[in-house]
Amino acid sequence: MEIFQTIWTALTTPNETLAAILFFPFYFVDIFVNMLLFTTILNIKTTKKRKFLYVIFLGVIAYILRNFIPDPYGGALNLIISLFFIKFVLKTSWFKSFVAEFIGLFLVSILELFMFRLYFTGFQISYELIMNIPFHRIVSTLSIYLCIYLLYRVIRYCKFHINLENMTRKNRILFITNAIFGLISITTQFCILAFYSDKMPIAITVLSILSLSAYFFISMYSLINTDKLNTTSQSLEEAQLHNRTLILLHDNMRGFKHDFHNIVQGIGGYIDKKDLVGLEKYYRQLLQDCNRVNNLTALSPTVINNPAIYNVMAAKYHRADENGIQINLGIFMNLNDLEHHLKIYEFTRILGILMDNAIEAAMECNNKIVHVTFRKEDSRHRFIMVIENTYLDKTIDTERIFEKSYSTKSKKTNSGLGLWEVRQILKRNNNLNLFTTKDAEYFRQQLEIYY
Repeated sequence: MEIFQTIWTALTTPNETLAAILFFPFYFVDIFVNMLLFTTILNIKTTKKRKFLYVIFLGVIAYILRNFIPDPYGGALNLIISLFFIKFVLKTSWFKSFVAEFIGLFLVSILELFMFRLYFTGFQISYELIMNIPFHRIVSTLSIYLCIYLLYRVIRYCKFHINLENMTRKNRILFITNAIFGLISITTQFCILAFYSDKMPIAITVLSILSLSAYFFISMYSLINTDKLNTTSQSLEEAQLHNRTLILLHDNMRGFKHDFHNIVQGIGGYIDKKDLVGLEKYYRQLLQDCNRVNNLTALSPTVINNPAIYNVMAAKYHRADENGIQINLGIFMNLNDLEHHLKIYEFTRILGILMDNAIEAAMECNNKIVHVTFRKEDSRHRFIMVIENTYLDKTIDTERIFEKSYSTKSKKTNSGLGLWEVRQILKRNNNLNLFTTKDAEYFRQQLEIYY
């Protein structure tokens, strides 16, 4: 019994060193339950091996930083390293990493505020004593982790997820700004609790915690709904483009059906006269119209199955069609696969710039043609996008066109920046190559994405 009494005395007596030693396993518990929470909310898909490495290595690093480097430097360094671990170990985006870290930090902070205030009211124990008395530190911390775990189970049961993939740049900035001000408010509350816990009424503390939580959740709810509205607007724009394509396809099919008898009679006339040269010319003209219908069939969200790429391609196609330019499409891959190897935002910028240049160059020619091909080469571990167009200026310099402010277009503002911007994107991504070539008929841009 004396041994147990000695242990109990050690656990209930302020001892900062013993509290730090006994708290070592709880760093791993902290990281584990928070990982369960944010991977569920943000729907982060990763392997068990990555999760294990994340918990083990970050737990050891967190213990070292929080115990051997004085606050606030140790805490700040721990936050920065955690951000990098979420990004590179769990393999997610920077924005998701920031949101994941914020979710855990905000929730733990709110629960700590509430728990420490509860301790002070019930046991008259200050924040400093809670952190230095091993028993109270372990009990309060386990209570917080239990709350987080129960919240995780509820979220998982309700299948609640936040989709951040389609969030606009403006909404991301608003989210980050809101998160920063929220953390400043939480830090302020901690300072108030630490210095004035013996003077501040519990009602004021509870009201402050509840109002802070309500502000955060209402702000997040409004931001998520705003983002859903933006996503709906993008879907509506895509539907309008698809509807426009369907109308053109319907009109072309009606035209073929109406003129089918005349087309057959025209072929028969050449056969009767045995005019193979005339028949060949007639066939080429007919083939152009057939290709136009085939391209309209390819211009579909089911074929171009990435919404961002579809919107760009549909807009460029209709612009080309209005200017009498024939665009030939060839889609031989799943375009959604590109998302795993580069930012779709950057890819659509490259696509839009190259398509604009191809359309403008083809517009000057008598034979207005643009070929666009997407394909995957498994043997060489790469995706390829090729854009070819007819062009008039055969003296064009394939190197100088990428220089800033250099342009082959006369009397136009903001010229010479498009291909320069493309080159800046290429420099930021070491798995991208762009090859520019030309021959007597076509100017060719070939973008290669390696994986």
